Amino acid sequence: MFRFAFPNIIYLTALIPLLVVFFVLVFRQKRRAMSLFASSDLFQKLSQSVSRKRQIWKVVLSIVVVFLLILSLARPQLGTRLRPVEREGQDIIIALDVSLSMLAEDIKPNRLEKAKHEISSFVNRLQGDRIGLIAFSGKAFVQCPLTLDYGAANMFLNVMEPELIPVPGTALGEAIEKAITSFVEEERKYKVLILITDGEGHVGDPLETVKVASKEGVVIYCVGIGSSQGVPIPLIDERGNRTGFKKDRNDEVVMTKLDELTLEKIALETGGKYYRASTGEVELDKIYSDIEDMEKKELSSQQFAQYEDRFQGLLGVALFLLIMEVLIPERRREKREWKGRFQ
Repeated sequence: MFRFAFPNIIYLTALIPLLVVFFVLVFRQKRRAMSLFASSDLFQKLSQSVSRKRQIWKVVLSIVVVFLLILSLARPQLGTRLRPVEREGQDIIIALDVSLSMLAEDIKPNRLEKAKHEISSFVNRLQGDRIGLIAFSGKAFVQCPLTLDYGAANMFLNVMEPELIPVPGTALGEAIEKAITSFVEEERKYKVLILITDGEGHVGDPLETVKVASKEGVVIYCVGIGSSQGVPIPLIDERGNRTGFKKDRNDEVVMTKLDELTLEKIALETGGKYYRASTGEVELDKIYSDIEDMEKKELSSQQFAQYEDRFQGLLGVALFLLIMEVLIPERRREKREWKGRFQ
């Protein structure tokens, strides 16, 4: 496959016609100056040995050299080269709560946006660890399988919104169960689950699933996000405007509050830690430091395709033509027969 590393530089070739015009004007100006310097007969005798063809060839070679130099600067690349890259790290899955309660604004701009910003910063810090994403509310599903492509993980993260899962609730147990099945079953270590939620579980008993996770060697870190005092859940329309607050069947405003006790139990059962989200965004930094200290495994090596530069040949041809242009004389040699001093 052929491409240019810097394709915008190719636009400089549009200046070549201007270069041709420049040479034409130079030749005309040169002839005009010579005609003013000497009479037509004298000018003809002085320019008799000058080769018009050689002058044109020198100009053509100069223009071709400029063209080749522009192509070289654009760095033409051809083909690919496979380079093995060895990676060591952990398998990390982040389960993000996308239920309506995560739209509460006790943390600005809201709980969900705050969590997504922290996750993105965390993913960008990873070096060699595989990352996966799980979205959950009343149901849970794998949004992004374990991957070393951090750009793809961030792309999947951006679309994690409450509309992604129409089933209401907060299925903490199902989110943990999805994470367990997403890890390599044969291993009993190198598994880290980061659970980011307000902790208000409404579906099943998550602590039963946590026991299974502990047996599978999954270390769970919990990040509680929100206020423990209780705040209303805003309702947002398609335009992003608030239309009111969520209410129950009795027309009472539903209050959501952080359930720290459940999250602390989940973390304690698996040997992980519980952190409460703060404005300083240090929770995931602390988790990252803990992961750095863990024993790492060698992950499947990836093969990254790299394009091979092919500008060297163009530079070589340009240098050769430049030398040719310098060596070609404008005047041709004339053979004169000696007819005596007075002839």
